[in-house]
Amino acid sequence: MHGKAQQDTARIRSYADRVMVRVNLDTNIENYTFYEGEEGNQKETVLSINNKIKTSVSIDYRIISATLSFTPKFISWNKYNPLKGNSSYTDFTFRFFPKRFIQTLYYKNVKGFYIENMQDILPGWQKDKDAYIQFPDLRVQTFGGSTAYALNKDFSVKSIYTQGEWQTKSKGSWTPFLDYDYTIFSNTIEGQKSKETQFNIGANMGYFYNWVIAEKVNIAPYVALGFGGKFSSFRDTLTDGSKGAKENTQFVTVKFASGLHVGYNTDHFLFGGKLNFNANAYNQEENYTVENSNYFGLIYVGYRFAPPKVVKSNYDKLQKKIPIL
Repeated sequence: MHGKAQQDTARIRSYADRVMVRVNLDTNIENYTFYEGEEGNQKETVLSINNKIKTSVSIDYRIISATLSFTPKFISWNKYNPLKGNSSYTDFTFRFFPKRFIQTLYYKNVKGFYIENMQDILPGWQKDKDAYIQFPDLRVQTFGGSTAYALNKDFSVKSIYTQGEWQTKSKGSWTPFLDYDYTIFSNTIEGQKSKETQFNIGANMGYFYNWVIAEKVNIAPYVALGFGGKFSSFRDTLTDGSKGAKENTQFVTVKFASGLHVGYNTDHFLFGGKLNFNANAYNQEENYTVENSNYFGLIYVGYRFAPPKVVKSNYDKLQKKIPIL
């Protein structure tokens, strides 16, 4: 109980001394929207993946949270669709919560896209009858992270991110954060390979509010806005197997995020739901804009229990070597 006694305050109840296992189901929709042409007369192309339901399993203990996400095929909405093709999605996320900091690291792998708005591109195209244009070999790999800091010491960031704590009194906090990622786009069309790498970095300001409407129920909205830079490098593989000329470009990006969390909490059992929206956009060239949006609803169920002795003893040994843990 030592960890809990150290961190409990009149406004925050900590569960750092317990292991928490949580299962999430969410409607993961990963898409990229391309706008071409002058404003008012733009042509839109939307690339999307076929998988619609993502399952995540999270394990939390002390200040560490680890999550594995995937799209199981036994869910009917994730099965192979001959009109849209096959898609796959996997990501690993680690979060660390030293005091008021939130450090996130993740890896995401998405493969298999199709053009979602075929009715805007091909006249006479019929939904549920005609096939979508598919890019089965289009793959997006992302290595990324973010570093955030809650300015209000009485605000629990873990209660929002992982439910590792419980806010007992309503509080809000401005939270500045940096996000960064290295993304690899690769594709093969008619035997010709292409590859683009991007490095993104952004500075953001968000506001989170945790409204405790009852002893065990909270509602937590947030909104964030940021600006950053995108540094891109593209190279084709030519038909003779040689590499084409490398093209390097830089862009200014605009980012927006918002969401709402509703949760129910007891010392052992917890459940809730979230709605989130993330979008960023940049002008790739004159009259040509790229927008990446991700929006989803999430339902989670979790349970907390005393850690097995082997988990506690190994963590204590690690903490002696790395005091910040």
